[in-house]
Amino acid sequence: MKDNNSFDIAVIGGGPAGMMAAGRAAELGAKVVLIEKNEILGKKLLLSGKGRCNFTHKEFDIKKFAEKFGRNGRFLYRVLSVFGVKEVIDFFESWGVKGKVEQGDRIFPENGNAQDILNVLVKYLAEGRVTILYNSKVISSKHRNRKIFQVLLRDRHISASKYIICTGGKSYPQTGSTGDGYQWAEQLGHTIIEPVPALNPVKTSEDWVPEVQGLSLKNVSLKLFQNGKKCDERFGEMLFTHFGVSGPIVMDMSKNIGALLKNGLVKLFLDLKPALDFKKLDKRIQRDFEKFKGRMFKNSLKELLPLSMIPVIIKLSGIEPSKQVDYITREERNKLIH
Repeated sequence: MKDNNSFDIAVIGGGPAGMMAAGRAAELGAKVVLIEKNEILGKKLLLSGKGRCNFTHKEFDIKKFAEKFGRNGRFLYRVLSVFGVKEVIDFFESWGVKGKVEQGDRIFPENGNAQDILNVLVKYLAEGRVTILYNSKVISSKHRNRKIFQVLLRDRHISASKYIICTGGKSYPQTGSTGDGYQWAEQLGHTIIEPVPALNPVKTSEDWVPEVQGLSLKNVSLKLFQNGKKCDERFGEMLFTHFGVSGPIVMDMSKNIGALLKNGLVKLFLDLKPALDFKKLDKRIQRDFEKFKGRMFKNSLKELLPLSMIPVIIKLSGIEPSKQVDYITREERNKLIH
């Protein structure tokens, strides 16, 4: 085992938070080591935003931005006051990476490549002469007065005056997010609130969902209900998978879904045409039926719905697929709309 290595600050976890923490500490003059158990830094970062990495959000108002994190936003308020959205944008622009705002006010690198964000952070570490230890899983740690003073890796000890734990949650074990930090925090006397799934796809029980897997929807509304009460609503893009639903609005809603599932089942209501109220949508359908007069119901929806969705909607409506649209009643249209 190598001789003990001493640093001012040891950062555990080489994701975006760990890299920023290590880089900033080094910029302020500290001798820093960044400990990463994977073979590369930013493994999950490269997957974020479908490989494009939405690295911040357009909301510049600190209070409003903090509110997007729910009750935990109060914890973040002080941090965001020091280094908020503007500072993040300015930081990456200073390294030559401009952002562009897309749907949902998400900001992506201009050329849509997550690697650009990772490259900036790696350069930031290099500029600060941060020592980076790859393939270095923390096996154990030593504490004194509820503080870590040394960690044991496979081939060495690391000592530091301060430790910053940036190991993330338990969301994606394949990228290294295995929840190590919870155990260390608990050993130091912290109370751990049981984690719930967040930013995850959602599994559904409907048997028709696999029939539309791969279908991506834009400008739709998704509402979350439990025991008849609306608990959340999102607008934007979503995707059907072989087991359920995913996409931005589902991922944003998944934390609330996970929390509510502890109390029982939840229901999701999808509105394919949220810009149209009942009356306007009924008129639109009547106009389409008039246009396709004399044709079968199953052949009258191609201008209203995605093709792969039509068989599902027909089945759910209960209307006979071969029925001529001329003979579809108001009651049947009502059921179709609902």
